[in-house]
Amino acid sequence: MALSEAVKQLIIKARIVSFSTWQTTHPEAAIAIFQKADNERQYLTDAELEQLTDMAPAQTTMATVAQRLRDQVSDIVDEARADVLKEFPGILEPGGGLYPPERAQACWRDFWQFLRCITYGIAGQRTDYTSDEGLHYMQLLYKELQVPLDAMVMGLEGIKAASLKRLDAAQHGDLAPYFDHLIAKLDEFRQK
Repeated sequence: MALSEAVKQLIIKARIVSFSTWQTTHPEAAIAIFQKADNERQYLTDAELEQLTDMAPAQTTMATVAQRLRDQVSDIVDEARADVLKEFPGILEPGGGLYPPERAQACWRDFWQFLRCITYGIAGQRTDYTSDEGLHYMQLLYKELQVPLDAMVMGLEGIKAASLKRLDAAQHGDLAPYFDHLIAKLDEFRQK
């Protein structure tokens, strides 16, 4: 499936994360670690998480949560994908929102990326980890590609459920807002 030049440009601009509001709570060195990981579209490594907790020992618990989610991302995405496929059984068939198979693969990659971005918020203890501008371009991209938004929002809710069940129940109240923030932002795409 060949992408138009306009779509390629939207992909470049559709960056979910921004650390621009974190200067008041994080040292530049910490923001640089997050930014590097985001630029590389990678989860924070063990070494990066250790550096972050060395700078802010109070964040150790949340860094451990981010690490656990990173280490289980494949299972979490698989579970969210299964939920979507159960709810939207024809979505992979001709005429379905995730047909042909390349579209479905892009969707599952987005699930992986959504959890990556959420783990940045968790590790940084900031629910305001999204970029309004980047999300605007993502919305335009999804509109251009006719991404099935109901399935994507449900998938993100599935990522939340699958993630939380892998974590201590006592932490669910503290962790839910990191997921809910991105779910709400993606849900706004359906309302515009």
